[in-house]
Amino acid sequence: MILFSAFVFLSTLSTASAAIGPTGTLDISNAQISPDGLTRSAVLAGSTFPGPLIQANLGDTMSINVVNALTDNTMLKSTSIHWHGIVQNKTNWEDGPAFITRLSPVSNRFEPLSADGSTSNIRMPDNTRELVPVQLRSAELSGTTVICQRNIAMGFADPWSYMTPTIPKKSLYDIDDETTIITLSDWYHYPSPQHPTIPVFNSTLINGRGRYPGGPLTDLAVINVVQGKRYRFRLISMSCDPNWIFSIANHQLNIIEVDGVAHQPVTVNSIQIFAGQRYSFVLSASQSVDNYWIQALPQSGTNLGVINATNSAILRYIQPHTRAYNRLKYTGARPTAAWGADTVLNLTVTLNTTNFHFGINNVTFVSPTVPVLLQILSGTQAAQNLLPKGSVIELQPNKVIEVNIPGGSAGSPHPFHLHGKLIFVQHTFHVTRSAGSSIYNFVNPVIRDVVATGPLTTDLTSFRFVTDNAGPWFLHCHIDWHLDVGLAVVFAENIPQIAQETPPVSWQNLCPAYDASPMD
Repeated sequence: MILFSAFVFLSTLSTASAAIGPTGTLDISNAQISPDGLTRSAVLAGSTFPGPLIQANLGDTMSINVVNALTDNTMLKSTSIHWHGIVQNKTNWEDGPAFITRLSPVSNRFEPLSADGSTSNIRMPDNTRELVPVQLRSAELSGTTVICQRNIAMGFADPWSYMTPTIPKKSLYDIDDETTIITLSDWYHYPSPQHPTIPVFNSTLINGRGRYPGGPLTDLAVINVVQGKRYRFRLISMSCDPNWIFSIANHQLNIIEVDGVAHQPVTVNSIQIFAGQRYSFVLSASQSVDNYWIQALPQSGTNLGVINATNSAILRYIQPHTRAYNRLKYTGARPTAAWGADTVLNLTVTLNTTNFHFGINNVTFVSPTVPVLLQILSGTQAAQNLLPKGSVIELQPNKVIEVNIPGGSAGSPHPFHLHGKLIFVQHTFHVTRSAGSSIYNFVNPVIRDVVATGPLTTDLTSFRFVTDNAGPWFLHCHIDWHLDVGLAVVFAENIPQIAQETPPVSWQNLCPAYDASPMD
């Protein structure tokens, strides 16, 4: 079973497609596109690249019918949707990862967000989280979703962001709309099932456009600003692999939100952003009218520079210029307090050098033939009997869990995403290397849902969360190629409560649809 079929990742351009929502239909289909000048088959949402915006008002019930119209045999034709950033409180069956909470049929039609048993629904909670990415993910596809104060701007992709009318940071900026979304993605010139042993991306796309070394000088993405205005930009990493150092020449970035959680403002010159992470920053358009370079420098791969404007876009109004980096340090962006830990889990990233499969504590995650959620609903309640063997960890309800992951493993840094949770990051390699401190922050740690391990063996990533949301929740490396070869584990939270859940009929219909589907 190929775990990579579980995700599709949507992205956005400044020239967005026609919006849909709060109800509508979204086709997932194949087409030939050339975002960096080389034409290849890709997976599109809404028949466009990037995908359309999905709009709604805060508190609306979203009803999006997703049609699987994939036909290209060079890529996987089964898919499932994970709404990255939505914790799916009491609706674990809607979380999306294939073979964890659902199956991914190659069927003509399926409904990823069924909340009422008949249609695909999601109700936006009225709380203060600001950036909730929706993530359908693979090396082939991209799109975006942003939910604003009046519009849930869900432009299909990794992000949807939403705000309440009482957002305290709104006084810091003037403009926050579909034109202030910046997506970063890596682009490959081969279908993902045909990737080499060590996949290397060919180009960086900023808002769906880019160039590759030796390729044509295609048009770059252009973001327009008006002098004197303050812009809230939503920076979203839809990476399959690299992390980037993101900067805008001669402009400072005032970070006000991390992974959907408002934080104390922190002003930096650049942001290191890992796969699946999101930041909101305020940019003051206070420079002379001209053009400015926007750069996203990958920290791995072979396309590392800016020759012929690779890894670049344009902020339309200032001459290109380069400054020294003042990277974001996790010590400044902090919101609230955490708690003591009831259970401590020490997880080590391992690599089998014979088959080059990753593992957690020497156990490689292999997708089960029956989703973990369905196993529990069918009567299996002992963690040791749940499949995949050794990759399911039971967690008791209403506890504070601490997870410690040492750095320095092969392929690091590894950005880990925990589904169904917000995590309190009390220690990361950013602290020890950037701030020169190894002190844990138990008072007001960063709150987010993706955190990276460190590149050195002396680095330690430590975070906590509360078990207040029953379900099997996926913890996995957000580098797709590492997830594909087993770098994941499942937290089965409150198994007795899971066994009492009653998913809607539309969820139950996924199994017959999957069984009737041709294999990829």
